[in-house]
Amino acid sequence: MKLKAVTAVVAALTLAACGGEQPKEVTADVPHGYVEGAEEAAEAQSRLIVADTETGAVRVVDLITEKVHETGQVDGVRALTGDGRFGYLTGRDGAVRVIDSGAWMVDHGDHVHYYRAKVRDVGMAPGQRPLAAYSDPAVSALSYPDGTTTLLDRAQLDKGSVAELGKITREPHAGVAIPYGGHVLASVAEPGKPLARGVRVHNRQGKAVAEIEQPCPDLQGQAVTRRGVVFGCADGALLVTEKDGAFTGAKIPYPRSVSAQERATAFFHRPGGATLAARAGETAVWSLDVGRRSWQYVETGPVAAVNAVGEGGPLLALTRDGTLRSFDGSGKEQTAIPLLTPEATAADIPSIQVDTTRAYVNNPLSADVYEIDYNDNLRRARTLKVGGKAGHIVETGR
Repeated sequence: MKLKAVTAVVAALTLAACGGEQPKEVTADVPHGYVEGAEEAAEAQSRLIVADTETGAVRVVDLITEKVHETGQVDGVRALTGDGRFGYLTGRDGAVRVIDSGAWMVDHGDHVHYYRAKVRDVGMAPGQRPLAAYSDPAVSALSYPDGTTTLLDRAQLDKGSVAELGKITREPHAGVAIPYGGHVLASVAEPGKPLARGVRVHNRQGKAVAEIEQPCPDLQGQAVTRRGVVFGCADGALLVTEKDGAFTGAKIPYPRSVSAQERATAFFHRPGGATLAARAGETAVWSLDVGRRSWQYVETGPVAAVNAVGEGGPLLALTRDGTLRSFDGSGKEQTAIPLLTPEATAADIPSIQVDTTRAYVNNPLSADVYEIDYNDNLRRARTLKVGGKAGHIVETGR
């Protein structure tokens, strides 16, 4: 009853704060961003989707109550990607199962809504072996190695079913598509080239409507920030922004000549954060400050996983010896704690999930997920027992 009372108060306050933002179908009694069957809360309702690589068991862990929800099984699970609410799991046969964690946020820039609902198995999504999944309130985009992207109706996903809105088809390449600014930004490649050369703008049904003039050779890696969408290029990063329906691109070049082995090919960051982390070869990390449009090269030692807390926060790196390390804005190491065994990092599936106060690191050889207070010398705040083995994890509700 206490949660419901708080929920009612927050709903009333946030509805007033949203003013005229509500869609037409939302009544005066329903807060903006509401989904039927959900409760609004005063704080993030963070959860972890956890997949056991040995048994295929999928679990959702409530990070507030520590309750573990058993949520089906994916035979031979080999990959897990998330979009802030849903988890997309790839099994041995390449098929994609969608899990609703029941926790999400709606970010309006000047304020945020947090929601919680029941955990459920939504079912199978079309396509095989997705490379990435990104969503906005209207569209979920699943991108595949053959150069196609399936656009799913997010409202139907919210209700527990899978329905296609459209499809983006281009030259086969390891590409990506990201809903942004009421449209979808999709990589585009030249015939016979395995990597993209730039970014094109599509509508939500998949039709191309514009092209970003700034090129992005050998596009690999992407991130959605409050300052725009970042794409990794051979010569730096491409930042795409939108204003009044117009999309523009600006290059953030590397500070020096960078080899193919050193360039950033995958970005990690706190959702919405404008500081990104990426491996720079095997023994260092790039930190990209999108606001300042600058790169920093940080020597960390052999890297197993990285992430960035955000502006003013530390860069986190899990090194191959199992040590978790934090680095300040100048690249100087602040703290280091032993966390995993070298054998656990050799599996190449530990990850660092970051929210506004904590980081979560999975031990793929045990049932343990470590909650780390990165503002308190990497203090281990909790050890969460998730059952089975914590092979893959993503955090939702942030």
